[in-house]
Amino acid sequence: MLNNRIAINHRIIREALRIRKVEEKFLELFSQGKLNGTVHTCVGQEFSALAFAGQLKKKDFIFSNHRCHGHYIAFTGDTRGLLAELLGKRSGTCGGIGSSQHLCHNNFFSNGIQGGIVPVSAGFALGNKLKGTGAVGVVFIGDGTLGEGTIYETMNIISKWEIPLLIVCENNFYAQSTPQHINLAGDILARAAAFGIRTDRGNTWAPEDLMIRAQEAIDYVRETSRPGFFLVETYRLNAHSKGDDDRDPAEVEAHREKDFLQVFQGESPAYFQMYNDALDVEINTLVEEILQEGDLAAEDYYQHQPTVTGEEWTPLEAINKRQVELLNAFFRDAIVADDRAVFLGEDILSPYGGAFKVTKELSFLRPERVFSTPISESAITGISNGLALNGFKPYMEIMFGDFMTLAFDQIVNHASKFHHMFNKKVTCPVVIRTPMGGRRGYGPTHSQTLDKFLVGIDNVRTVALNTFFDPAVLYRSISVETHPVIVIENKTDYGKKIAQQQYPNFVYERNNDAYPVVRIRPAVSAPTLTIVAYGGMAEMVAGMLEDIFLTTDHKPELIVPSLISHLPVDLVAGSVTDSGRLLVVEEGSGFAGIGSELIAAVMEMTHGGFTARRVTAYPVPIPSVKSLENSVLPDKRRILAEIKTSFS
Repeated sequence: MLNNRIAINHRIIREALRIRKVEEKFLELFSQGKLNGTVHTCVGQEFSALAFAGQLKKKDFIFSNHRCHGHYIAFTGDTRGLLAELLGKRSGTCGGIGSSQHLCHNNFFSNGIQGGIVPVSAGFALGNKLKGTGAVGVVFIGDGTLGEGTIYETMNIISKWEIPLLIVCENNFYAQSTPQHINLAGDILARAAAFGIRTDRGNTWAPEDLMIRAQEAIDYVRETSRPGFFLVETYRLNAHSKGDDDRDPAEVEAHREKDFLQVFQGESPAYFQMYNDALDVEINTLVEEILQEGDLAAEDYYQHQPTVTGEEWTPLEAINKRQVELLNAFFRDAIVADDRAVFLGEDILSPYGGAFKVTKELSFLRPERVFSTPISESAITGISNGLALNGFKPYMEIMFGDFMTLAFDQIVNHASKFHHMFNKKVTCPVVIRTPMGGRRGYGPTHSQTLDKFLVGIDNVRTVALNTFFDPAVLYRSISVETHPVIVIENKTDYGKKIAQQQYPNFVYERNNDAYPVVRIRPAVSAPTLTIVAYGGMAEMVAGMLEDIFLTTDHKPELIVPSLISHLPVDLVAGSVTDSGRLLVVEEGSGFAGIGSELIAAVMEMTHGGFTARRVTAYPVPIPSVKSLENSVLPDKRRILAEIKTSFS
């Protein structure tokens, strides 16, 4: 029994030494100019990786952070893939794209954004629970990450929803260069315990005890399907990254002397030397082989595909139902027919059914797939991202578009990045819905139009609904998207019926694109004025077309895009070539707006020769007073005045 125990310990010791030797090789390669970017080593912390990542099952998963190499090796055993990744080679675990902080392989994921991985891991774990796989997850954070609010949003949710996730906090007593006593108040375990989460602790200087306690914590999460929190006290012996280290050298040396591998070297020098020499040969051989390989070609990483607008047009059909009714009907069908569909958001349970009733009765139809959440926009979005990574189609609602700012990190640094930074190994088909815009008297923080902040995000489509056709047309396309989609639903459009007002002197049509463009053009003659508007502004402008003709003598053509992240520049350019005039109307403020981008793109395509103007909101908070609200936002008076002044 004793010999068997020694054998097990030596296997663990060899793996800890492997992690250390790999990371020392990274620092050596960096000093030789063979690594690009940064390296955060876990030297001194290796036994934490082995205690948790090394004791999971293959069906389990891990989310790690910037200091992830040890976790990766302990969980995957893929030393070669890690070496090749940091050397920037095609055979790297992510083709050399993710490098040190962004790894993905066999249920292992890492991202260098502090805190954001916690809700994502919670969503992935929730997905496993919904599937009934019995798998659990571990997410690694550091003590410095405890300053991030999204962690506490997530702790609350995983406790209430009983999500099988183990949070492992590796406490090395420094947040980069800042000692813990400067940044962190109170007791770390008390933070998790306050949410009713089971806690435990261990340290890397007693690895046998840590291994036992870690296994018990993993078993608890698996057997109870409840979350856990484990505090690992440890110490990193190297700098935060590859650079300066301002810690007291005596303090570092004191921890180096009690480091378990250092102690093992002193007590068992022959074994240590044998393992060390064997690992040197193995790692050096791998590096020599990898350095002969090629890098990923740029065209294999990304290929630009210009937007081409479809030229087949279909007449618009009036529908005697309100937009919100059609939205609700689509989602009622989706939650029953699509086993991937999950709905999340604040107050979305019935009978309330959401602030604007879009999700009415969904929780009656399939209660296990509708999650009413706390006011936790960051965590809601992160959990939705995790569900999407795990094969689900989450439809999450941000109650007001103004609150999208609270979800921005999860959109920009997680949802949009996963596919490409993991070299196309994963997709994240999350759908983020939100009502946007003013004219409801809700005041400065509930009436903004933030669309321009939501376009131009890598790998994210942004769609704006309108009242010219059934929104189910758009949502059917969204339902098969493999990448993130943001859907902007204008508040004032919810209660409007579809394509109700159609003047006899104009042709009303939409093309057959997945995200159709609406065109309203003069029935007989060519247009002399091209107008582009979308979302809530589109119906206002459409209702003005006869007035524009009667008061300005211009024959207007209105183009209404749905996919505002990929504007129909070719269609607009073709119209402007004929009309010579372009007016863009948008509800948001003008500077660096969507209209600016469209005008610039049309200018590039046509090389000029036309006059362009914008009508936008003034750059001030939207007031609650109706008369002031209407004066700040674009209205018919301002639009007509701009046309008369600029296009006379």
